[in-house]
Amino acid sequence: MTWARVFLLAVWEFVVGDDWRTAIGVALALALTALVAAAGSSAWWVMPPAVLGLLALSVRRAARGTSRRD
Repeated sequence: MTWARVFLLAVWEFVVGDDWRTAIGVALALALTALVAAAGSSAWWVMPPAVLGLLALSVRRAARGTSRRD
């Protein structure tokens, strides 16, 4: 493999990891933050609820996944 391919795969694994849904949620939250900031409003408040919501969904998915395996 070329060094560029190895680097891109490492970045993909770091950003997406095991949960592509959470990665998409973070990207959407960042986009919303940028839109709110571009509109001239204070955008600090966008990420805390997004992080809490994404964390809750991720934990819920993980808990459902482990109960199915037992």
